[in-house]
Amino acid sequence: MRTPILLALLLSTACGTVAASCRVGRVVDTGGEGIASIRVSDGRQLVATGVDGRFAFAAPPQAPVFVIKPAGHAVPAGSNGLPDFWRRPDAADCTFVLRAEPVARDALEVLVFSDPQTSDLREVGYYREDVVAPLAGRHTAALGVTLGDVANDDLTLYPAINAVTAQLGVPWLHVAGNHDLDAGTDATSLHSFQAIYGPDTFAWEEPEAVFVGLDNVIAQPEGGPGHIGGLRPDQFEFLEAYLPTVAHDRLLVLSMHVPLFDAPAGRETFRAGDRQRLYGLLATHPRVLVLSGHRHTLQHVFHNAADGWPGREPLHEFNVGAVSGAFWSGAPDAGGIPDATMADGTPNGHATLVVRAGGDYALAWHPARLDAADDATTAAMALHAPRRLRRGAYPAWGVYANVYMGLPETRVEFRVGGGDWQPMRRIEAPDPRLTVENARDDLADALRGRDRSPEAAPSTHLWRGALPTDLPAGTHRVEVRAFDLWQGEQRASTTYSLEEWVD
Repeated sequence: MRTPILLALLLSTACGTVAASCRVGRVVDTGGEGIASIRVSDGRQLVATGVDGRFAFAAPPQAPVFVIKPAGHAVPAGSNGLPDFWRRPDAADCTFVLRAEPVARDALEVLVFSDPQTSDLREVGYYREDVVAPLAGRHTAALGVTLGDVANDDLTLYPAINAVTAQLGVPWLHVAGNHDLDAGTDATSLHSFQAIYGPDTFAWEEPEAVFVGLDNVIAQPEGGPGHIGGLRPDQFEFLEAYLPTVAHDRLLVLSMHVPLFDAPAGRETFRAGDRQRLYGLLATHPRVLVLSGHRHTLQHVFHNAADGWPGREPLHEFNVGAVSGAFWSGAPDAGGIPDATMADGTPNGHATLVVRAGGDYALAWHPARLDAADDATTAAMALHAPRRLRRGAYPAWGVYANVYMGLPETRVEFRVGGGDWQPMRRIEAPDPRLTVENARDDLADALRGRDRSPEAAPSTHLWRGALPTDLPAGTHRVEVRAFDLWQGEQRASTTYSLEEWVD
């Protein structure tokens, strides 16, 4: 059962109306002077402040009211550490404060989290120790975003989760996931989320990029699947008003939970009509990136004409892997944190997005933990090879490279013992490293952890090369290099041994 919280903050009454206190308001600087030309929205209507900083909506707002933070300004943090950029629609005071903050940097770095999906305080501890603590005080990001499923149905955990996230010390934006919903109809499903995080539709502007957050989870409590991906009419009203104002020299980043692509293929998981309508709004922008979560795997999808995308260049969607990996499952490490490897063999962790002036961007995946002594597992990839093969055997056994951020066209090569580099072949198959873990779970005399690792599923970023068996007996070093689109050449290495068989 999804747990509603802060019922006193419900944003609508049974008849769907709210007080109109936030129909008018003001945006001011830290000295209390009004700021002109600042846009404010309720997720449907879009207005701008006058010379005195005042704004007024034509109709009473029916959802949280938010200021669109402009580039060169900062929003103060609230008492919970989250940016104070929104008000309830019935708030007695609808004044927003912005602080002028000129930006001087080479690029904008953003921490991208998806699906922390903590079920209890124990898992909030995993989130803290596994992902946040190693970053706190060490990262160089100026912004963070969580792509939904902040909690795993128990929404009373939000304050504890936020206290952990706030340790990262940057403004943090949240979109809703299907596990962030209250029970009931789609219209009433976000009361708890809005009580803590405010708008489920919002925009946030930086000099290098414009971020638009969208709740794209349509609750379907009447039967069948509990939800489907899609957008509401009010969200399209906002997008139709706001997107034409976005400068074309900035990257337009859409943050959402449910992927735009249908997964699994052949079953509609995002409403086709909504996707096509969104395509039409995005196609006029030269630089668009979609960030989604939900799948607990990591992959890149490039929407093209075959998908109905009308743009000149394919639309890039980065389906971000989960902070919780495979739902905090798997055998625990020495510190008690579950392995959490996802079904495609990707370790749990987070992503970063770096955007430069003009909208060019780079992406990277950062595993939550790495064994410094294991050269076969790096930030970019993990290798698997058999430990021993018979010298002279038919070369039917391979080295596998799970290149987490690999694309279909990524060049991946291997060499043995300092020899010539040979191409590896991309395959769609389960990662052998995870199939080994599945076998360990199968053969164990007792549970190795609270929940088993997931059953290995075909990975979209796995490469294979056949290991030679005609080399001298002994141990041989295998090197793999992958040419990442954004991070350049990445390497990892492992070994295998050839042994003589004596009948």
